[in-house]
Amino acid sequence: MEQKNAMNKPAARPAAAAAAPKGDAKGGGSSLFAILAIILAFIVSVVVYKFVLGNPTHFIGDNPANNPKPGDYFGIVYKGGVIVPVLMTMFLCVIIFSIERALTIGKAKGTKSIEQFVRTIRQKLNVNDITGAIAACDQQKGSVANVVKAGLLKYQEMARERGLDKDQKILAIQKEIEESTALELPMLEKNLVIISTLASIATLVGLLGTVFGMINAFAALANAGAPDAVGLANGISEALINTALGILTSALAIVAYNFFTSKIDELTYSIDEAGFSIIQTFAAQHDETAPAGTSGTAYTA
Repeated sequence: MEQKNAMNKPAARPAAAAAAPKGDAKGGGSSLFAILAIILAFIVSVVVYKFVLGNPTHFIGDNPANNPKPGDYFGIVYKGGVIVPVLMTMFLCVIIFSIERALTIGKAKGTKSIEQFVRTIRQKLNVNDITGAIAACDQQKGSVANVVKAGLLKYQEMARERGLDKDQKILAIQKEIEESTALELPMLEKNLVIISTLASIATLVGLLGTVFGMINAFAALANAGAPDAVGLANGISEALINTALGILTSALAIVAYNFFTSKIDELTYSIDEAGFSIIQTFAAQHDETAPAGTSGTAYTA
């Protein structure tokens, strides 16, 4: 038995080792995408700020040095200062990474509804149709299906194994599911840290721009010598543009982060549900090899 155990352990490692470079390649590609997306968003923001918002037609006398025309919000936003393109970059990044996460999570779900897929797997397991369950995984595709398929293949391997007792087989299946989950699911959380960071700092950056704007407004008032309520009001309104952009960006990032986190939790729950069904089916189908009370303990160990 010891020789068989020694032979079984190395057999599982090549698969994990082979999957690791794939995950590393995906991680490297995702990091490169994040860097390029941020740079591109900054370039677009600067171009829009300079040539669209700063277009002379938005200002009195067609001169960007003058006040913006009444009701011209492009000119008002332009007067928010150099912090505006930074906030615009953050806003674009939230949109870009939200779209990227939506596509990734949608791909991870597979071709059909995840609830329907789990229901199909449980139905196949109830009649001990492991081959049919594997075929359902091949049709579903995606990260969830990959994890479930790995558990089902291990199920078949352990069903043929004669050198291990029931508890060891159940632990082997559980370990296979956990390892497959560890390889698949971390990619779903990639770039979410960027969205959460933007949710935290966007408002602060907006407030920083407002502070700079207020400093400039009061400095201009002091240099003028005579009180100018209109000029001061214009300066304050332009400074508050930064706060508005910061709050908008932060709110969008918070909503996006919570939404995608909940979707990832749903996928994790689906994997746990399918994995539990696999373990319970194996325990029920192999009761003759161990006492009935050991299956639950083996699964939760």
